[in-house]
Order: sequence, then structure tokens, then C-alpha cells
Amino acid sequence: MRKRSRPVADPEVVEEGIGASSLLRGLEVLRAFRATDSTLGNQDLIERTGLPKATISRLTYALVSSGYLVYNESMGRYSVGPSTISLGYSALSSSPVVRMVQPLLQTLADKTGVAAALGTRSGLEMIYLANCRALGPVTLQLNVGSRLPIWRTAMGLAYMAEMLPEARDDLVRRLIAHDPQSATAIRKIVEEALESYEMQGYVCSFGTWYSYINAVGTAFRPTDGSQLVSLTCGGISDILSREDCLNGVGEALLATSRQLREQLENPVQRQR
Repeated sequence: MRKRSRPVADPEVVEEGIGASSLLRGLEVLRAFRATDSTLGNQDLIERTGLPKATISRLTYALVSSGYLVYNESMGRYSVGPSTISLGYSALSSSPVVRMVQPLLQTLADKTGVAAALGTRSGLEMIYLANCRALGPVTLQLNVGSRLPIWRTAMGLAYMAEMLPEARDDLVRRLIAHDPQSATAIRKIVEEALESYEMQGYVCSFGTWYSYINAVGTAFRPTDGSQLVSLTCGGISDILSREDCLNGVGEALLATSRQLREQLENPVQRQR
């Protein structure tokens, strides 16, 4: 029998700590699923979360039991369950910004001929909350739930430009800690984005995520106290050139942002 070297902690405190830790790890498992994933196996979850195999097994069992994951026995793989879908749908449908932005995004997409989207930060990534596409043979195949890197995209850089300086500095440190080899590039791109945002009200990214994608982004801080979001227009460079971004699309994006603010602040307009 092992001897106790220190007093036993309060059982209620221990239980609360274990519960909180399990909750956070369970959420990490759910976050491992991306918009392009139909199913994930145990090894996929281990690689994406960094959690031990035994922990993954325990968490997936609990998530399946509560309906947040569905297990396919013949494949030995998991998919997102109805409880997770319901939770996400409730979050989106309860947001006035998400509800009101959809027709504005479609108008913007039709006007610019590319894709338009609304997103917010999720950890070290941006996540799509709403999106629309213009009619055409070629467009970005991103949907609600798609995740993008923060510092390589116009959506993420615009979000960072609107953050409070202390929070932004902390995020830059976290990004560098996650990808130390890109430290110089991260600092340079973020600094350029801040300058562009201050001068123009929007930022551009030209091939910093994928070499063939250009995009424009601006941030939107809702007056109802809800979370900071970003609006963006993006497309392949053959359709959305650098000149297009700087001479028209950026201003169209800002106009959409102003329209969204007016609708949120004008109760009469919101009821139409």
C-alpha cells in the first residue's frame, strides 16, 4: 500500500476539477471534426487532439452515449451526432448577426462574382458561421463550419486588427508558440494587416493561404454585445485579382458591413 505524502484534497474540489478537465477534453474531440470530415477513426482523433488512446476511448464512449457522436460499428469510425448538430444549429439561429447577414452576403457575392462569408475565431483558427457563393463554374468550396488559419487569411487578419491590443499580442504569442518557424512571417503579416486596416478599414491577402486565392476582409463588432466577427470576400486569383481587391471589392465589403450595422441598430428595418 502506498503512503500518502500529502493531505487528501477536498473530494468535491477534486470531482469538480476532473469534471471540468473531462469537459474540455470532450470538446477538443468534437472540435477535431472539420466541415470536410464525414467520419473519423480513433487514430485520427488521437493525432488531431494529442490525447492518449485510453482517454480518447473513454471520451468517445461518453460522447456516443449522450448523442454527440455516432459510432459506425462496421467502419469503426465516428461521425458528428444529432446532439452536436442541434447545439450548433441553436447557436447559429439565435445570433441576430448570422440571421441578418445571409441576404447581405448573397448580394455581395453576386456583385463581386466571388464567395462572401462571415466568421469568428475558434482557438487559433477562424470558423465559418455563414457563407454565400456567386453563380459561376469556379468558386471556393467552403461552408459553415469550415476552419481557416488566422494569420494566413484576410478573415483572420481583419479579426486580429479589430482585437484589443493586449488580446492581440497574446494571440500573436500563441500563434508563434504553435508555429515557431513562422515567427518572422507572422509578425510581418500581422503588422502589415494592422497598417492596412487603419488606413483602409479592410485587409487583403494575396496567396498567403493558398497561392491561387486572394481575399479581402474586414471586422465587425456588433453593438448588441455579441462576439467579434469578420466579413470576407474571396476567390481564385484568375477571377479575383489583386486590382479587384483594391479597387472595388474592399469598398463593397465595407458597404455590406455598414448595412449590417444599420439593420442591427434600426428595429424598423429589422422587421421588414
